[in-house]
Amino acid sequence: MFTGIIETLGKVKDIVKEDTNIHLYIESQISNELKIDQSVAHNGVCLTIVGIEENFHQVTAIDETLQKTNLQDLKIGDVMNIERCTQANGRFDGHIVQGHVDQIATCISKQDQDGSFVFTFQYDPKLQNITVEKGSITVNGISLTVVNSKIDQFSVAIIPYTIEHTNLKNVEVGTKVNLEFDIIGKYVSKIMALRD
Repeated sequence: MFTGIIETLGKVKDIVKEDTNIHLYIESQISNELKIDQSVAHNGVCLTIVGIEENFHQVTAIDETLQKTNLQDLKIGDVMNIERCTQANGRFDGHIVQGHVDQIATCISKQDQDGSFVFTFQYDPKLQNITVEKGSITVNGISLTVVNSKIDQFSVAIIPYTIEHTNLKNVEVGTKVNLEFDIIGKYVSKIMALRD
């Protein structure tokens, strides 16, 4: 389990394809602290550490993961948000994040608000995922608060610290991002659909 509070950034050093899978080699400040079999969120995708060498680590994304996330678009040099799993003895910042991406969204607006930014993302509503104003949403693994909610899109207001310390600084109109919707909202949505 994660909280959506990004710990560090990682840089894609190499991408190796094997059948329908890809092996990602990520360089980060915490790579040498990781352990084999550890679950680590990369852009909000929970991936298992399968190799560690000095200042980089290796994870594998299978076809199922690639089809549902923006990992399929990664290139060498891209920057990823990295978060280790939550410790049971610490404060619980952010919100409950599972590291299971629900779908991809596209940035349709990025507005500079004199120091902060408002991003608007559009997604396919057919999967019946929902947002609510002042509710939580995970974008590329980052726990954010929704400031404007519609059936197929939402906006988030981003403080300068978050821009500086995550890969949101690289998001422009047209960029695809990973979304994980709030787990409570997903259960409520499912219950309501079953009632119908």
